[in-house]
This record gives sequence, C-alpha cells and structure tokens, in this order.
Amino acid sequence: MPSLPRKATQTEKAAPARRFVFLLLERFTMLSFAGAVEPLRIANRVSGKTLYSWVLAGEPGAGGFMACSNGAAFRLDIGLDEIDRDDIVLVCGGIDVGRATTKPVLNWLRREARRGVTMGGLCTGAHALAKAGLLDGRKATIHWENQDGFLEEFEEVRLTKSVFVMDGNRWSTAGGTSSLDLMLKVIAADHGEDLANTVADQLIYSTIRTDQDTQRLSIPTRIGVRHPKLSQVIQMMEGNIEDPMSPADLAEEVGMSTRQLERLFRRYLNRSPKRYYMELRLQKARNLLMQTDMSVINVALACGFASPSHFSKCYRSHYNTTPYRERGTQGMPGAVPVRLSI
Repeated sequence: MPSLPRKATQTEKAAPARRFVFLLLERFTMLSFAGAVEPLRIANRVSGKTLYSWVLAGEPGAGGFMACSNGAAFRLDIGLDEIDRDDIVLVCGGIDVGRATTKPVLNWLRREARRGVTMGGLCTGAHALAKAGLLDGRKATIHWENQDGFLEEFEEVRLTKSVFVMDGNRWSTAGGTSSLDLMLKVIAADHGEDLANTVADQLIYSTIRTDQDTQRLSIPTRIGVRHPKLSQVIQMMEGNIEDPMSPADLAEEVGMSTRQLERLFRRYLNRSPKRYYMELRLQKARNLLMQTDMSVINVALACGFASPSHFSKCYRSHYNTTPYRERGTQGMPGAVPVRLSI
C-alpha cells in the first residue's frame, strides 16, 4: 500500500522571510524603487505568508530621511550598518548618481560584498556597484541615458542593453519598470511561476520581460517611421559617433544616392541627415558632460569633433549654453517626508 503524503505539523517551521535591504542614494528614482518593493508586498498578501521583508538603508543625515528625485522623502530604518549575509542589497540610484555615491557608501558596499552579500543596482544603482569595483568582469545594465558615461568610466564591466541582468550574485536593472521584471523573476525562482504570474496580474502587468529583452524601443518605433533604409542609416549613425560617416558613405551603404538620402530624411524627419547626425553626437556629448569627469576636449573627441572651438560652437547653437556651463549644479526641490507602510 503506497504511503500517504506526510502532513505538515505545527512543530515544523516555515522558511524565514527573505530580506531585502534597499540602499537609498540621494535623489533616487521612486518608480524603480516602487517597482521592486511592491511585488514583494503583493507576494506576501496573495500568498497569505510573510515570504519577504525589507528595510530602507542609507547614509545618516537629514533627520533620518532620504529624498528621491521627485522631492518625496523616506524614513530610513538603518544606516550603513552591518547586515546579515543572507540579505539582498538593492542600490536605488537616480539623478547625479556619481555625487550620491559617497565614500561611506562605497566602503559599506565593499565591506558587505566581501561577506558574500548578493547585490543589485536599480536604475543608475549599477554605477555605485561599478564604482566600488563589484561589477568588474560581470555583465550589467543601466538606464540607456547613462550608458555613454558608464562605458567611458567602467571599461571592465560588460555592459549590455538588457532590461535587467542577473550575473551570479550581482544584479542590475535599466530603470523605470524594469525593477518589476527582475522581482517577478526572483519571486518565480523562489516560489514558482504561478505566484509570480498572480503578482503580475495584481499589478496589471501583462507582459513580463526577461533578461533577453532590450530596454529601448526599436528605431522604427522610436522615430515613428517604418522605412528599412532610414532605420539602417540611423543605426549606422548611432554606431559611429566618435568617427562620423559622411552622407555619401551612409548613402552608399544602403544603396542610395546622397540626394535620395537627403530627400528621405527631409520627408520623414524634417531635417537633413547631417543635422540629425549632429543632434545624435551632441546628445552623447551632453550625456558625457553630465555623467562623467571627462575634460571638454575629450568629450569633443569622443563625439567626433576635431576641435574644442567647433564643438563649443555647435553645442551652444543647439543647447543655448556652452559645454563648460552645462556642468552647473541643479537645485533640488524641498523634500516632503512620507512613511512607507508594509
């Protein structure tokens, strides 16, 4: 006679809740943080169990609060204290992450990493992990707007354009709603796909992305035009910023004349190929100026400008300011404290 399944007894203990430590950096992005903590809360509610717990950590100061980029502030549960090695640290980054990644934060990250703690970066949080040397030789991702600066500063990191990356005990997300995808992946691995799908349904999140999905829209979707040759030319432009291709070379690559290429851009984008290419280069230059400590001349060279004077002239014409003034600090709105309820 086959034995019956053994019934659980009251003496058996449930597995302890998995704890997340959210390290809030100054001016972190609320959406990425909420996208990570809300799936944990909902998983607890729909399962009827405390599967997950979390605490908010950060540098002491500002009365024990940390402000995010929209001005709201969250009360910290702990400072940069020693945590349990089974905890998972998620670094919540946002605007001006380089300045927010202070020496005490770096020292704390390195200390906990040496103890074997799993760590992840949300939005621009990967910058802090990379600055601490914790992503060297690892795959990672970061918000597409920060990729130019990240590539220049952290050559040892294998940067991808994925929505999220899980490389061993180092995780990273691209920002926005990508935190949802990462946490749904974690919930599925911990407690099964059914629970993860139930959480997604509660969030009205109908398309769960994987680490194989890229974070930016395709070129046709982004520009609102489905013309294969135009998309191909723009892709070549984006891949050749430091050494720009001439309109004649671009046209030849797609089997068109220079005049045909000109008409194509005028028709669909209301600008010349030269103008569009210049805007791409200046956008990358602005990213580098805002996100790195590269000198202006090095930024100019990285974006295909032969001289700083020409770069400055083009930059001022497009942004109505000089590259040197672009690095001015931005004011921060007053923070409004709020409490995070579990």
